[in-house]
Amino acid sequence: MDAVPMTNQKKAHVLFVPYPAQSHVKCMLKLAKLLHHKGFKITFINTQSNHKRLLKSGGTSFLAEASDFQFRTVPDGLPAGTDDDIEYTQPIEELWSYLGTNFHDFFLDLVSELETRVTCIICDGFMTYTNMINAADMFKVPIILFWTMAACGFMGFYQVKVLMEKGLVPVEDENDLIDGYLNMEINWIPGMEGICYRDLPEFTRYTKPNDPSFNFLMETAQAADNVSHMIIHTFDDLESRLVEEIKSLFPNVYTVGPLQLLLNQITKETKKSNFNGYSLWKEEPECIQWLQSKEPNSVVYVNFGSLTIMSLEELLEFGWGLVNSNHYFLWIIRADMVDGEPVVLPQDLQEMISKKGFLANWCSQEEVLNHPSVGGFLTHGGWGSIIESLSAGVPMICWPVSGDQQTNCRQMCKEWEVGIQIGKNVKRDEVQKLVSVLLDGEQGNRLRNKARDWKKLAESATGSYGTSALDVEKLANQIMKL
Repeated sequence: MDAVPMTNQKKAHVLFVPYPAQSHVKCMLKLAKLLHHKGFKITFINTQSNHKRLLKSGGTSFLAEASDFQFRTVPDGLPAGTDDDIEYTQPIEELWSYLGTNFHDFFLDLVSELETRVTCIICDGFMTYTNMINAADMFKVPIILFWTMAACGFMGFYQVKVLMEKGLVPVEDENDLIDGYLNMEINWIPGMEGICYRDLPEFTRYTKPNDPSFNFLMETAQAADNVSHMIIHTFDDLESRLVEEIKSLFPNVYTVGPLQLLLNQITKETKKSNFNGYSLWKEEPECIQWLQSKEPNSVVYVNFGSLTIMSLEELLEFGWGLVNSNHYFLWIIRADMVDGEPVVLPQDLQEMISKKGFLANWCSQEEVLNHPSVGGFLTHGGWGSIIESLSAGVPMICWPVSGDQQTNCRQMCKEWEVGIQIGKNVKRDEVQKLVSVLLDGEQGNRLRNKARDWKKLAESATGSYGTSALDVEKLANQIMKL
């Protein structure tokens, strides 16, 4: 059900403002491509270094066939550099601080220079701290917030406002942040019954009202109250009661996931891969070639996302646990994953990995997850990874690190029954055991069957008359009215 095609003279112009991290850029690019297909003119804003990386990885190759889709860039505080050093991942705190100070003015200049008037702004919910709502008001342009996460992830962040209203945060004394307090049940969120304080983003656990991160969350939550339209990357069947609750709190909510499955509806007649074109790293095709020789459901795929930093000790515990499981594994290890330093594995571990494992710096994750040889996914629990795994019908082992990952992990294990959580203090014996459970055990089969059920529901939601397909149509029609 496509929106009525627009003539060039009447094309609505949508400006996308993503939070400059891999998963956010990827998700917003998918929605941008979807709306572009429906006839909208798109301007997509990247930071300069992220855009260099996107160009280098081939992420803009679709533009060869895409008129009225343009990228614009803003500075991010990094030196211009050369093509050889753009793999550098900027520390998120450094980027956050720089954009908080400078992005608003950059944005005003950028919009002023656009040849076509902007019809509306689709802004990442986490970019509101740069005063984006004020900028939209200055240009008299409507703004729509896009939460590139699950409904549970959004609600987890939104709770900082609710917890403060209830007098539960900030915590007066750091000594109160013990198990008894962290195990306090948050019993007022339909669809998240039984969730505990420890399952909410760790950013809510602050003792000082003037903490910058605490104030960032408060401002983000309050921003959600100040817009009339918002988008969430989920599908109704997955989080039905929670989506219903959010729709009772906010006037216009669109659930548009999984976006990849909606894009597949457009490209299913082509022979090209549907999964490429969103990565800030060069994807290594050797990963798929290695998977080709493996039996169905025989490989565990391991990827902790684009931002996770771990200690060398943790990396080695994962490595020895994977090796000792005696299962095949495809392991993505970013060059900067260990405390930002180059990863050097011990020789004896490298030799053992070579027998059943394959290491790479990055891959086309959705292509990997949809490969028949992949039977499980060891993940950090970022929402992009979880919804991609659900779309492929692949069960998970989750090692949450930060942000919404703990909330996602709790829902994945308790509500959706597609995953197992691994302990925060990772040990090789536990890794070995859970990999075997996931690929060999009866529990793993139950999780896999449940994941396949969710895959079918995701496909239904993105079919011609599915809830997500209809909400994208409503969103497109709403933008056209603007």
